[in-house]
Amino acid sequence: MLPDQAACYAALLAHDARFDGRLYVGVRSTGVYCRPVCRVRMPRRENCRFFASAAAAERNGFRPCLRCRPELAPGRAGIDIGSRLAQGAARLIEAGELDAGGVEAVAARTGTSSRHLRRVFVAEFGVTPVEYAQTHRLLLAKRLLTDTDLPATEVASASGFRSLRRFNAAFRERYRLSPTQLRANAGAVPASTMRFRLAYRPPYDWQRALAFLASRCIDGVEAVHGETYRRTVRWRAAGRELKGWLAMRPLPSRALVDVELSASLAGAIPAILQRVRDVFDLDCEPLEVQRALAAGPAPAPTGDGPMRLIGAFEGFELAVRGIVGQQITVKAARTIVSRLVALHGEPLDGAARAGPARLFPSAATIASLDEGEIAALGLPGARARSIRALARALADGALVLEPRAQAEATIAALQAIPGIGDWTAQYIAMRALCWPDAFPAGDLAVLRALGARTPAQARERAHGWRPWRAYAVMNLWTSTGGTT
Repeated sequence: MLPDQAACYAALLAHDARFDGRLYVGVRSTGVYCRPVCRVRMPRRENCRFFASAAAAERNGFRPCLRCRPELAPGRAGIDIGSRLAQGAARLIEAGELDAGGVEAVAARTGTSSRHLRRVFVAEFGVTPVEYAQTHRLLLAKRLLTDTDLPATEVASASGFRSLRRFNAAFRERYRLSPTQLRANAGAVPASTMRFRLAYRPPYDWQRALAFLASRCIDGVEAVHGETYRRTVRWRAAGRELKGWLAMRPLPSRALVDVELSASLAGAIPAILQRVRDVFDLDCEPLEVQRALAAGPAPAPTGDGPMRLIGAFEGFELAVRGIVGQQITVKAARTIVSRLVALHGEPLDGAARAGPARLFPSAATIASLDEGEIAALGLPGARARSIRALARALADGALVLEPRAQAEATIAALQAIPGIGDWTAQYIAMRALCWPDAFPAGDLAVLRALGARTPAQARERAHGWRPWRAYAVMNLWTSTGGTT
């Protein structure tokens, strides 16, 4: 998956951010591996070895650079089918799926066999899924030791280690220093919240992304103030329900995102950080997307880079919004969903000062309501029945609305619910599943942009946008101010 050695070294010489997260350089003379954007003294070419992943570098005996911090590198978005499969599996591993259910569970979530997954994973990253998971655990632990003052036992648990002894042994073996030594060198400052930084590849049109969210914020649950997005969080981890809040602020001059989490979410750090990456599409390859949009049937406006595929932090919340928003304005939909939260949302203890203070109602809570109670919010009876049926499907586990869920099967399951048609199902797939090829063909803005009279005609004309049709739709919506 790497370019030839000469191209890799040229990228290193240029500190080319396009290759950040796509290649790593191990320096034989120091035993350390770096990102291509690292600003340490340039190594001689004959001392360099290049790798497709941090895990491959560590398997070959290199230790992570303490200056450029490989754990902060952006992820990658796959282009071809095998690459997309491997990248999707990597994101699941980073969110803790392999720790919970092994390679077989990751393969099942990606809709393939464990044997095929191992094959494409090695081709993409140069290591097996298990090796990748071990490196991710250690890099996450390194990050927590550097950026937080969590006790070592909590760092070990949050990183996926089952005992402090195993954590200490693995850390010493791989990095040749103890967790205590690393923390002393990092100088983590005690704090009541946890702060992290996530990298992305520029360009990123933050003005449009935040405006898109601001116009759709659910009162009490989320808010945009200036350049900061805040929201409440309900998360299940290790059989427990965690409740807290997060705040996100972009740092465009450094191509980073600053994320602050309440201490109550310490038990789900890797999964929540991965969800933030998904919601803000931080692993996007913007140049690939821009090329596809420019070559499409009706080039979508891309402004300061293509509009990212803005996902949803909570799938049920987004799906309710999608159903409510059928055939009404964005503002009207926001008003109705905010009423739902005011009546049935749970107050959040310890909410951030001047921030959202209610949790969106759980699927189980909405499933227990009478249809009349839902309709009383200002909805037709048929739409209230659709919301209740959706809530039951999610509460029973018959439906999963999360990034990397199998798109086609999920769309079919959604459309089996009365009142959910193709437009709503595709909208949910686009934002709750973060599926880059979702395409609501019947959307008015899409039909107009393509000069199409029917959804079938729109699908045919949009073929040139594949596999990035959702990006084309997002760019059309944000340029016209359309849809839910």
